[in-house]
Amino acid sequence: MKLFCLPILLVLLLAGCARKQSVIDVPSPPEIAQEPLHTANPSPTQEMPNTPAAQAPVAAIRNVKPLYAELGLASWYGAPYHNRRGSNGEIYDMNQMTAAHRTLPLNSIARVTNIKTGSSAVVRITDRGPFIGERILDLSVAAAKAVDVWNAGTAWVKLEVLEAPVPLDTGGKWAVQIGAFETLEAAVQMKQNLIDGYHPARVLEFAGPTGQWIRIRVQDDDRGLAERISRSITTPEGGVFLVRLD
Repeated sequence: MKLFCLPILLVLLLAGCARKQSVIDVPSPPEIAQEPLHTANPSPTQEMPNTPAAQAPVAAIRNVKPLYAELGLASWYGAPYHNRRGSNGEIYDMNQMTAAHRTLPLNSIARVTNIKTGSSAVVRITDRGPFIGERILDLSVAAAKAVDVWNAGTAWVKLEVLEAPVPLDTGGKWAVQIGAFETLEAAVQMKQNLIDGYHPARVLEFAGPTGQWIRIRVQDDDRGLAERISRSITTPEGGVFLVRLD
């Protein structure tokens, strides 16, 4: 019986040694090197993308005390003005955050807030308009979507000027713009009447995307005179608008 068990015992011992040897031969996985933790504040000049600090310029401009504010009706414009040259000389891109206003200095920065929804956006004034009724602002398509005007077409907004390249209450190049006229003949007739009545003001007739327009450039860029002329003119087509050209 003892002789019979001896071979079995030897087999078991060898098997145990083999299992032990296989465990020892398996190398341990390498340790993952850990990057040191940075708990100190980053340097002010260090670039930190995708952090609130990266958006500081936008936040700062939103908290600027307005230079001027007004309430009024805003609309938006895209084609046929898209890719045409705007009043500030740039090519109008309806996908950028811009707007048109009749009397603010070009390249002014303004915050627009939808009175009903509270949506707000910052835009740059790059063009002149709108030239429809009592509207005060024409938004690009991108800006209109940002302040919930695009689907509605028009909306009441609060306009706040945050920055302006020149003073708002002095200077400026002023004109009276009339139109749009459906026919060239009507525009030419109105132009002749204005030349006779407002000499020596310069009267220009020109074609725009929506019809024929007339612009009266007053002498010495006198805003008061331009305002008085705008109140004295009536037209069966389009409207009469005070416009700042610069």
